[in-house]
Formats: sequence, structure tokens, C-alpha cells
Amino acid sequence: MARRFSAPYLEEPVSGLANWARNLAVFSVVAVAVSIIIVRFGFLEVKPALATFFGALALAGLSILIGFLGFAAIWQNGTRGMGRILMAFLIAGLVLAYPAYLAVQYRRLPPIHDITTDPIDPPRFEALSRLRTGDGTNTAAYAGLYSAELQRKAYPDIEPVQLEITPERAFDIALRLVTRRKWLVIDERPPQPPRRIGRIEAVARTPIMGFREDVSIRVQPDGEDSRVDIRSSSRYFDSDLGSNAARVSKLMDDLSTAAEADALKPAKKAAPMPPPKAPAKTVKK
Repeated sequence: MARRFSAPYLEEPVSGLANWARNLAVFSVVAVAVSIIIVRFGFLEVKPALATFFGALALAGLSILIGFLGFAAIWQNGTRGMGRILMAFLIAGLVLAYPAYLAVQYRRLPPIHDITTDPIDPPRFEALSRLRTGDGTNTAAYAGLYSAELQRKAYPDIEPVQLEITPERAFDIALRLVTRRKWLVIDERPPQPPRRIGRIEAVARTPIMGFREDVSIRVQPDGEDSRVDIRSSSRYFDSDLGSNAARVSKLMDDLSTAAEADALKPAKKAAPMPPPKAPAKTVKK
């Protein structure tokens, strides 16, 4: 019986608009994947990758538009293809969901790309400065006091990290946290109080597209304790959509937690010295 009723429906032609909607949605996924691979593995510059990415978003939007047209055509002439249209809506919606979230973040967050715990004397990019001289890159110089004021209003909790441990221990903890995050360390210089401060320069990557964001960590003595300042700056774009602030805040929390755990460790007792051996007796012949 079911076969008898479904046979006339299967003989109906499939809507061409439904096919186009599905194919465009699938192609948009492929284009997004290609753009991510281009950025992460550095096959091309950022601009071609972004052009591919935005082209994929346009295809996803076009897929949804054609899907609505196909839905109207199916409603009028009774052709098949509703399943393909629904698949196109699902795929295109997944492609556009994260960019839509980023668009909301762009409108909500300040247009800054350089975050630091010390806007007056931010940690410098020395080894990293040569990587920020290409076409379209942000300079190694700090963004300035206007950016600092926007940061203060949006992220008031970002401030220097005071640790009740020596600068040497603070540097070791910071380097261990950087290594755990799998950031690419470009330069590391342990502190040598009172002459030299400690410095770590590394490259982090954004989670999905893998855009490079540069990090500089400065460790210096503060009396008997230490002070750690952090700077994280996007290599491209004027707005970081909050990624640098999130990175700095998380590193601040991890530094404080690790330093507290280090301070609570009991001091290792020195191994007892073995008693001196008695001199060998000599026998007079």
C-alpha cells in the first residue's frame, strides 16, 4: 500500500532549486575548510584566505536564499526536493553560526587588538618585531593610550600579577605555562636580578582560523617578590574580538594559582652528610 502511494510522488521531478541549494551549502563547507587550511599551514597570505572564507559565507547565504525559493516552488508545483532544502538549511546554518557570533562580538567589544597589564610601560616585542613588518600586519609598537583607555573600560581586571616568589621561580612557572599551551617560543631570557629582567616572547594561535597573536611576558623583581606583566597583540586586524584579553586573563589566573601552589611546597631537607671516615690504621713493621 505504501509503495502504491509513494510511486506517483517518486515519479515527480526533483526541484532544480533544491539541488542548487544543497550543492551550494556543501561547497561552502569545502571553501571554509580550505580557507582554514590556508591560514593554519601558511600556504598563502592572509588576504587570499579571508577572501576564500568570506566567499564561503556568501555561498552559504545564497544557499539559504535559493532554498526559500525552492520551498516556494515545491509548494506551488508539487515537485520533490524538500529533504535537500532542509539539508541545505542545516549545513548553511552551521557554516554561518560562528561568524554570526563573531559579528555580535564585534559590535559589543571595543575595536582594539593590543592588550597589556601595563599600558604605561608595556612589555616590548623585540624578537617578534621582525615578524610584524609585512603587508597588513600591525606594528610592534604599542597601540597607545586611547587603546589603553578602551581596555580599562572593557577589561578592568587586567592588571600586573604580583607573586610572592622569586623572579627566577616566576619565570620558570611562566615558561612552563607557555609550553603547556603549545605556544611557539621565539625568545626566552631568564632574569638575572638586579641587572636583567626575564622575558618570554611567543606566538599563540586563535582556535579555529589559527591567526597568529604575539605574546610578550616580562618578569622582574618587586622587593623580595616578583611582578609579571603580559602583553598579547593580534598580528592582523584592528579588532581582536576579545581573544587577547581572554588569553591574558587566563594566563594571569594560571600564574597566580601555580605560584600559590609553589609557595606551599615544603622546602626540601638537605640530605644528611655521611660521617667522616676514620683514617686507616698503619701497622709498623
